[in-house]
Amino acid sequence: MAQKAQNLTAENPAEKTIIHGVFLEVHGLGVVLTGESGIGKSELALELITRNHRLIADDTPEFSLTGPDTIHGTCPEALRDFIEVRSLGLLNIRAMYGDTAIKSSQDLHLMVHLEKKTSEEMQQGNRLVGNSGLKEILDVKIPVVTLPIGTGRNLAVLVEAAAKHHFLLRKGYNAPELFINRQQDLIHQQSTHRQIPGKK
Repeated sequence: MAQKAQNLTAENPAEKTIIHGVFLEVHGLGVVLTGESGIGKSELALELITRNHRLIADDTPEFSLTGPDTIHGTCPEALRDFIEVRSLGLLNIRAMYGDTAIKSSQDLHLMVHLEKKTSEEMQQGNRLVGNSGLKEILDVKIPVVTLPIGTGRNLAVLVEAAAKHHFLLRKGYNAPELFINRQQDLIHQQSTHRQIPGKK
């Protein structure tokens, strides 16, 4: 993998792929929203843009391998600045929200997959780590968070939280691990306290 990335030159261009979804910069991280057609990716992207995050590409963002573990995403020139929102049609985000609402490119850090699930299915899964996993893009493992859609769920807030959580993980802070260690310490302290003679 490292050798492959080192060989990326003008004569040997980077490998490329397209991910069908909306690519945004959220809290400084490259986040691509994926999910089946009509599930609400563009509407969610539009809400994130109104919350001061930035659009990179709608529908068919292009991704290239630019380093051993680096995937870089850009927007096809024909689609630059535009997003298609059902019932509203094609919108020019730069014209509507200004230059700061657009970014030309960004590294891919996180995938957020929108999925329809029943209430029973939403109760399943690991409550400590959520619905998370990894997906290989051009041989690079990219973290994926699956968000079930449903009435009353604020998906924009959840995407923002997922981005911030991923940022902390990149810095070495693991909330579930900290929680588990804290619980084990408390159990150990209680056990030690009960074993001391005379203690009640």
